[in-house]
Amino acid sequence: MDLNDLSVYRRSMTVAEAIWTEVEGWPSFARYSIGDQLVQASDSIAANISEGHGRYHFGENRQFCYYARGSLQETITWLQKAKSRDLITDERYEELSDELVEIRQMLNGYIRSIGNSQDS
Repeated sequence: MDLNDLSVYRRSMTVAEAIWTEVEGWPSFARYSIGDQLVQASDSIAANISEGHGRYHFGENRQFCYYARGSLQETITWLQKAKSRDLITDERYEELSDELVEIRQMLNGYIRSIGNSQDS
């Protein structure tokens, strides 16, 4: 299976691009403090899914998906900080948070499937 066939990977890539676009417009101090952390955490979700997928070993793939899940949770934390510091609107926060919750559910499903099907 090609990595781009994994919907959790594609959605992770998309949310990271949305976060990048959001952070680009922030004032410089916010961009280089919270923004850098937020972008790195969100980029790390898809990067870890990709690395695990490339390992061709169920256990390693699963481990990198756990790292991806940790990065996803970190992304949510930085997003909460951005909201509390008025860097994003409540509406945008809800949109991105909802997307991250859906990705977490997809990632959990993918983790459960590793080694049990051809999705690994």
